[in-house]
Amino acid sequence: MVNVIGLGYIGLPTALMMASHGIEIVGTDYNKELVKTLNEGHTTFKEDGLDELFQRALNGGIKFTTEYQRTDMYIVSVPTPYDKFSKKVDACYVVSAVKEIMKLCPQGAVVVIESTVSPGTIDKFVRPIIVKGGFEIGKDIHLVHAPERIIPGNMVYELLHNNRTIGADNKEVGERVKEYYASFCQGEIVVTDIRSAEMSKVVENTFRAVNIAFANELSRICRHDNMDVYEIIRICNMHPRVNILQPGPGVGGHCISVDPWFLVGDYPQLAKIIDESMKTNDSQPTFILNRIYEIMKDHNMTDNRRVGLYGLTYKENVDDFRESPTLQLLEAQERHLACPLKSYDPFLENHKIADNQYSDFDEFLKDIDLVVIMVKHDHIRQNWDKLKGKVILDCFNICPLEETYHI
Repeated sequence: MVNVIGLGYIGLPTALMMASHGIEIVGTDYNKELVKTLNEGHTTFKEDGLDELFQRALNGGIKFTTEYQRTDMYIVSVPTPYDKFSKKVDACYVVSAVKEIMKLCPQGAVVVIESTVSPGTIDKFVRPIIVKGGFEIGKDIHLVHAPERIIPGNMVYELLHNNRTIGADNKEVGERVKEYYASFCQGEIVVTDIRSAEMSKVVENTFRAVNIAFANELSRICRHDNMDVYEIIRICNMHPRVNILQPGPGVGGHCISVDPWFLVGDYPQLAKIIDESMKTNDSQPTFILNRIYEIMKDHNMTDNRRVGLYGLTYKENVDDFRESPTLQLLEAQERHLACPLKSYDPFLENHKIADNQYSDFDEFLKDIDLVVIMVKHDHIRQNWDKLKGKVILDCFNICPLEETYHI
């Protein structure tokens, strides 16, 4: 039996996938309401294919509880936030989970950390508490790091097809854990040491963050000198060795907007490019806010404030709003504009997360003159006709209507 600790955006799909492929799974989470919802036969967030996977897991015998189980393998998938001042990883949830595991695990138990952590986190935070608890690592408890590699909106497919990394102190233990993941993962599974596994996951997301920052910075340069950033990127990408990304309103989620800061926090004198890139991405919502104000002035709208933000989630076609650029913009807006902006998101119609948030798209449009496309949900692509007559700021260059403003 495998006890999966933490049933959020990563832990739940992982538990469901294993259970649907013949592994006995018990999922544990401290959130009683979440566990109650799962036990009543309902998933806790929207995701393509998740409900079907949930049903297959139920048929496979998965169980949900708030209690840790006594078993020989644990998968820890709990949040790993970062300290916004020091930029260092906050490993408190991982440490807490490991402490609970130590209270009841049998000798020789394998503890797999799936949570994303900075390089050296397991050495600095996890090993010491295990040793302090009187356990011998490699005998009483085996440590493994298997960082997740999936993205909201495509979780089920990526769990099945993405390559995976297993970091372990002991090659034999690593191969044993690999067999569990190989029960469903069709990609290549690499077994390496723990620190290399920690570093590789953070570097993957840092690479993406740096490239996004370049596109965002390029959009600002082009805006400053009245050039078309999209045309320039299109031409540049015709070069066989150039692949510039598209600019956007900012970066959200719990990977690209967080993980690179771990390197900045741990290596402040070395991670200079990463630091500047993250600052660029973090300031992009404020840049969009300034564009909104410029457009409002062009249309003499600075007094009526009939401005609406379309999209509150951090990316398209999901209900995940963690570190959302729109929420970042609204936070900055409180310091720049006197009146709160209106907002709407089709994936959050029944979940209010912001002031002046609408639950109906048509009502939202009635109360605004300027609509800012902050998320490129399929929903907005199917409703361009409803935006006719509105002033539009399109942060993704997807709107086909004439006289649309861009970042």
